[in-house]
Amino acid sequence: MPATLTSLHRYPVKSCRGETVETAVVEPQGLAGDRRWMLVDASGTAVTAREVNRLVLVHPEITPTGLRLTAPGVDPVEVETPEPTTQVAVSLFSSSFTAAAAGPAADAWFSATLGVDVRLVHLDDPTRRRTSGSFPGGFGDPGDRVSLADGYPLLVTTEESLAALDEEVLANAPTGREPLPMSRFRPNVVVSGVPAWSEDDWRVVRIGGATFRAVKGCARCVLTTIDPDTGLREREPIASLARLRRYDGKAWFGVNLVPDSPGVVLRAGDEVEVLEAVEPGGGPLRVPTGNPVAPAH
Repeated sequence: MPATLTSLHRYPVKSCRGETVETAVVEPQGLAGDRRWMLVDASGTAVTAREVNRLVLVHPEITPTGLRLTAPGVDPVEVETPEPTTQVAVSLFSSSFTAAAAGPAADAWFSATLGVDVRLVHLDDPTRRRTSGSFPGGFGDPGDRVSLADGYPLLVTTEESLAALDEEVLANAPTGREPLPMSRFRPNVVVSGVPAWSEDDWRVVRIGGATFRAVKGCARCVLTTIDPDTGLREREPIASLARLRRYDGKAWFGVNLVPDSPGVVLRAGDEVEVLEAVEPGGGPLRVPTGNPVAPAH
């Protein structure tokens, strides 16, 4: 059986709950609708679930006019996409750019829901932000762009690699522990029908009618330890990844992709073909020691 795209996911607001979709348009900066909104503090610095774990409980849904936001214990709210003229200065890791302010009502809803003062912004023009690979020492091309994902436009994971990781997790866990869901890793595309960890070796992959460059493995952070259903943190999967997948002092799961076929529609069930790969055994593609490594997706 050929390798298959088993599911597609987008995350309308950075660090919030994702949406599983049957189809998605590939854009140069990622899947359409993926990570075009984020929260910032008073200084314009990005606020993520790394600092505010409760963000993973907020469920954004894309609507024709903007977003519908729901969360446990609060009334839902509708947010309109702001006019691009309402630009404010923001920063996300090493990137500084501008985004459109969503307005006081959205800010008040998020601040009350999270218990911290935040502002919601919308990246109306994702060509403003360069990928991590477009900086010296990174992977990718100087013209590559990304929306509000951490470093690169898309993340691919495989069901076989998750199964291998879950074997390690369950072998070292108390009886009754449930396997980790793929939602812990917040991928955009999930593939099945390949050997575990073979994505390390991919360099060019075709998914349906779209081709992608595999530009860097994904170094995982504390965000993966937050249960997406409760907002509570634990040691897994970082503890098990550190035993299985530790390179350059980091734990790795998944591979970052850059699209070379904008406009193509991906569909769950699409065939996946690896067009270029390297010999296995070298571990994930990563920035050479001494150069900055992009944060996890």
